[in-house]
Amino acid sequence: MGVFKRASTIIKAKIDKIMNNFEDPRETLDYSYHKQLELLQQVKRNIATVITARKRIELQKNKIEEEIKKLDKQAKDSLKADREDLARLAIERKKQDEITLADLSKQIDDAKKEEEKLVETEKKLSAKIETFRLEKEVIKAKYSSAEAEVRVKEAIGGISEEMADVGLAMERAREMTDEMVARSDALDEMGEIGVIDDMERDDIDRELRRARLTTEVDEELERLKKEVEDQ
Repeated sequence: MGVFKRASTIIKAKIDKIMNNFEDPRETLDYSYHKQLELLQQVKRNIATVITARKRIELQKNKIEEEIKKLDKQAKDSLKADREDLARLAIERKKQDEITLADLSKQIDDAKKEEEKLVETEKKLSAKIETFRLEKEVIKAKYSSAEAEVRVKEAIGGISEEMADVGLAMERAREMTDEMVARSDALDEMGEIGVIDDMERDDIDRELRRARLTTEVDEELERLKKEVEDQ
């Protein structure tokens, strides 16, 4: 693989990795699940708020009920003491408290209804979130498996491409080696029959340089083989 082609492959791989990380559906699912849990916690906090308010109203109601009993007794005691004016005053206060008591009872009923609605919402939301969680894990597992499979296939494709390049290099090296061997044999034969003279010594030097090139080609071939095996 050429330098520029290899660099292009590396850059593409890095860009793909960045895009995959940015669009990773597993992160999107986890984020959605987290937001749903936040919503569930908010519903639970609302339930706690409504229950607290109801309890506070019930405490006020209990106090009013005790006060009504007290005023009723005071009215009776006042009549026994022939103090109708005090009895009337006690009864008036009792009636006011009864109106307040009725209002508090209505508030308690409304709070209970709101509480029941929120509890039902919390149950449905909890069930929905649990279903989402299970589906989320299944999808994440499938995505991870598919991602691993893609990585393996990409790696195999890269190795195949590398092997093709190495095969071409090996074939070229064989051709050059065969040519050099043939020339060397020809020179030996020409030397034996006295065809080569002093003026052809330069040609011999050139052939020797080519022989060294063959050695360098063999070394480069071995390096490529080792590089492929290490991948």
